[in-house]
Amino acid sequence: MTEATPLKLAVVGAGVIGRHHAKVAVHHPDLEVVALVDAIPAAATSAADEIEAMGVTRPVTTATIEEAIAQTDIDVVAICSPSGMHVQLAEAALAAGKHVVIEKPLDTTMPRARQIAALAASARDRGLVTSVISQHRFDPASAAVARAAHDGGFGTVTSGLASVAWYRSQGYYDSGDWRGTWALDGGGAVMNQGVHTVDLLVWALGRPVEISAQTGLLAHDRIEVEDTAVATVRFAGGALGVIHCTTAAYPGLSARYAVYGTHGSAIVDDDRLAYFHIAPDTATLESASTTANASAVEGAVDQKDEVVPPEHVVGGPAEPDHFAAGHARQYTDIVAAIRDGRDPGVTVDAALVSLATVRGLYVSSTLGEPVRIDDVIEGKYDDVIPVVGAHAAEGATR
Repeated sequence: MTEATPLKLAVVGAGVIGRHHAKVAVHHPDLEVVALVDAIPAAATSAADEIEAMGVTRPVTTATIEEAIAQTDIDVVAICSPSGMHVQLAEAALAAGKHVVIEKPLDTTMPRARQIAALAASARDRGLVTSVISQHRFDPASAAVARAAHDGGFGTVTSGLASVAWYRSQGYYDSGDWRGTWALDGGGAVMNQGVHTVDLLVWALGRPVEISAQTGLLAHDRIEVEDTAVATVRFAGGALGVIHCTTAAYPGLSARYAVYGTHGSAIVDDDRLAYFHIAPDTATLESASTTANASAVEGAVDQKDEVVPPEHVVGGPAEPDHFAAGHARQYTDIVAAIRDGRDPGVTVDAALVSLATVRGLYVSSTLGEPVRIDDVIEGKYDDVIPVVGAHAAEGATR
């Protein structure tokens, strides 16, 4: 295979997100959609109609990934099915020698997520790439903040914040029996609405060590999961983080995260850089001072316009088709990882840590005590049934 040869992609799951992956791939110079897989034949056929209408060769349609592999040449399988099916689909694709892309979340349960991690580790030894979609890690604003945090630009990173203040009506939850359930939704404001922002905070601040949380169901009826959650997180490097997620913030505000350090700080708001500043030199740091009545160093200039293009700055022009652009940037990384024989930018292990942070939040709230993230990953709390609210600890089972 040469660099000029597009990788052949099969998409499993012909729902909204599966069709999105397929359309992103059609526009990507290094990908070719060759198969669409769905247990409902009409869904696969309809998705194939849409792809063909874009002026490219019609992909084959099958009910199973095994049938697709048997019928056409495939390099990469994108798994866009319900989360509970990820394990068996990943296993089938990797066993057939295919690279795998898994739409987030990795899974909604830690046991199945660990299974996928084990499959990915074994496949890596055979030269196969497995990645999990976390497209916002490839947004220029978030990439710039993470780079500064990791490379020491912000000095010692001391703290961070992830806040998702959105609004979902009661009608949103009433629109489907699966919405707001632990079994099928996997959680509420954190798992569904806040998971991307939590992932970005974890990416920037490093390995989370311990989490302490509270959750509440304060503004909605007839659901099992939380509509409001807050948590504090301690990271391996010493930084402290705050997580806040709600679907009860009328009329709905932004998803925001911030990173604060001894040499600089940054804020990302709805995927755009809202603030960025790094002290230009040691002399500036040494001369910086504030009085009791000042909250900031005088003359510190917001550098965000120098860091990313204008379409990635708050107040700048909109990036064309931003949602598709994020997935396209991640697929570019995945293609490069396959061709270069390296790990992708988002590994299964990284996705496992972010999932464990969310799961740890729910466990901590349920048990009313701090929870170590490594214990979550290793399975100590697998049998904890999440319960929302002030009396969560009384309803927990161990």
